Parts: sequence; structure tokens; C-alpha cells
Amino acid sequence: MAAAGSIMAFDFGTRSIGVAIGQRITCTARPLTAFKACDGVPDWQQIEKLLNDWRPETVVVGLPLNMDGSEQPLTPRARKFANRLHGRFGVQVVLHDERLSTVEARAGLFERGGFRALEKGKVDAGSAVVILESWLKQFPE
Repeated sequence: MAAAGSIMAFDFGTRSIGVAIGQRITCTARPLTAFKACDGVPDWQQIEKLLNDWRPETVVVGLPLNMDGSEQPLTPRARKFANRLHGRFGVQVVLHDERLSTVEARAGLFERGGFRALEKGKVDAGSAVVILESWLKQFPE
């Protein structure tokens, strides 16, 4: 599964965390999964399995910000999640502004499949795709 230049992204949430995988060569990403979190605490074994299966060179974590760029209550928790990813698994982790990623993911899913496509896990994994593709466009090399 692992591919050179692969990048993994997480859309952190307190109840669900979306995951996407992408690559620098095409600057595209695709949804992998979303898994439940308990008050922001994920199943670290699931994350470890994903990291071992895909071996990304970089992990991008969406940084939730208000529209004016200020921090919101979830921002420090997303930073903590990113720090724990780095500390537990030694992966290179970067934070990336995720403003409007959920809106964009929901719009894309709705366009392709209507209301039935708006399942929470699909939206969260889709948000991770939006975060990752945005990061790849900003930092292609």
C-alpha cells in the first residue's frame, strides 16, 4: 500500500476523526476512513495500523480556526492531537488551516449522492481530503 511521497491527513473532531491519503505526484487525495473518538481521544491502535500500512512521509492535521483566523475552542485540542501523533509514532506532522473544509466536503458529497451521501464518516473523511489537497496545492514539493 505504501507509496513514495504519500501524505496522510486527519480531520480532528471530538467525536469522529476523518482520514485521507494522497500523494505529491498528482497533488490529489482520497478518503480512507473515519473512526470514532471519545471526547477527542482516538483509538491509537487504529491510527498506528493506518500509519504502518501507508507509511506516509508527512501527516497533515487540520487546524480549526474561526473565519477571522482566530482560534476556537477546538484549536488547542487539534494541536494536542498533532503533538501526540508526532510523539507516539515519530512521524513528521504539520498543521494546516482547515477553514470551510467541512462545508466543501459536504457540498461535494451532496452533489454526487444527495442527502444519503452526507453520512458523518463520509463527511469527515471528505474533509480530510479537502485539507490534504489544499495543503498539497500550497506545498507541492
